Amino acid sequence: MFLENTVNHNEQFGWIEVICGSMFSGKTEELIRRLKRAQFAKQKVEIFKPTIDRRYDDENVVSHDANEIRSTPVPSSANIRLLANDVDVVGIDEAQFFDDEIVAVCNDLANRGIRVIVAGLDMDFKGNPFGPMPALMATAEYVTKVHAVCTRTGNLAHYSHRTAPSEALVLLGETQEYEPLSRSAYFKAMQEAKIKKSEQAKDGK
Repeated sequence: MFLENTVNHNEQFGWIEVICGSMFSGKTEELIRRLKRAQFAKQKVEIFKPTIDRRYDDENVVSHDANEIRSTPVPSSANIRLLANDVDVVGIDEAQFFDDEIVAVCNDLANRGIRVIVAGLDMDFKGNPFGPMPALMATAEYVTKVHAVCTRTGNLAHYSHRTAPSEALVLLGETQEYEPLSRSAYFKAMQEAKIKKSEQAKDGK
């Protein structure tokens, strides 16, 4: 993250940082790292995550590497606005699962002088922009895109390929349900899935 020196030191301001990428790219790990640095600096920190994300823990934000930090699960983004009082830094994990109001919430917090750090998937399993993430990235001062390693080619991966047979947009999962793929590997996987689906349709007839 590159932060320029502040010119007007009398201005009370906050900002938004977005950490995005595919699954297994280290988004939550980077979020936790920044939040723990703020805590070490004796800053008041509040962390939020969507209540639907209970893969590792009901309350804590936990990375794939088992690094964790205490958080408050909330059902909607409006709760964050109500609970983020008297703080210096707000962290939000899995932002793609929140409603569209999360964009206004983050901007309201930043306008109140709070540093807002948001982590989330930038694309869904179909390769489309995921929920409110594009708008968050557009309004953020700083955007960090992190990458995983493609399980098929070893190159940098930024696609989350779903291996589970589900078409639901939201499907919480890990290595059993998803794999990170590079652009070429993802394109090939999509082509293979299309051919397989076509063959199954023919057999069904």
